[in-house]
Amino acid sequence: MARIARNIARSVLSREQMDGEGARVYRSIGSHALRNLDPFLMLDEFDVKAPAGFPDHPHRGFETVTYMLEGEFMHEDFKGHKGRIGPGDLQWMSAAKGIVHAEIPANDSRAHGLQLWVNLAAKDKMAEPNYQELPKEKVVHVSPEPGVDVNVIAGESHGAQSPVLTRTPTMFIDVKMRKGKTFEQQIPTDYAGFIYTISGSANFGGSKHISEAHHTLVLSENQGDHIPVESLSDDCHFVIIAGRPIREPIVQYGPFVMNTQQEIYQAFADYDRGRNGFEGAREWQSSIRDKWH
Repeated sequence: MARIARNIARSVLSREQMDGEGARVYRSIGSHALRNLDPFLMLDEFDVKAPAGFPDHPHRGFETVTYMLEGEFMHEDFKGHKGRIGPGDLQWMSAAKGIVHAEIPANDSRAHGLQLWVNLAAKDKMAEPNYQELPKEKVVHVSPEPGVDVNVIAGESHGAQSPVLTRTPTMFIDVKMRKGKTFEQQIPTDYAGFIYTISGSANFGGSKHISEAHHTLVLSENQGDHIPVESLSDDCHFVIIAGRPIREPIVQYGPFVMNTQQEIYQAFADYDRGRNGFEGAREWQSSIRDKWH
């Protein structure tokens, strides 16, 4: 049976906007140009310096994936979980039925990374919250050939399997390539996905779509089983993210993502009244929220 390569169906340039408190983000998925890409709700490339950040805020109904490229972020939630993540570190947080947390730069240096929002199926939206945190030393790495370096954040690449458990089946592959190198990533035929370009340039897909940095390249839904890449620069850096579509209604209002309008009303009521996972939420204040004020 002949193998079929995925092509690039669409290219969306990330647009700069402000989020949180003075935080600059470059958003593609979750913007007007690309509202969502089931099962993904949002992708931000954040580039933040103190005093900007993301002070105390709630979530329900999805997972946030934070992958640091440069600098450090501190985080703290209303259930006592806290820590910091630095370059190459990963936090995969399943907010599920309720999390209130803060994310603030750890120092006054540049904090640069990616945050992905992964939707949860209705059956998982009211599950217990969960964290998976991997320091860079525990992120699975593979080098298929000299000049090609791969971090397997979730899923599998070239025989290397990430230990991260994903409630919504998801793959997240970080790739750096030298000029003239080629790379091929297997992708399940039932996954929808995209490539996000961080730096450099390359030919992507069977149709050899040329792209430079800060673009979201939506993969074709042609049931292809792999995506080929040929690097055109020595600083080629991108991520490949794909997952199995949930194919359920999406109703989003700010930090809550549910299946119906009634469930959104319920989320706000639960948050206001401190119940169904938000016990103590309104009274809680993080210890890091005023670090830079």
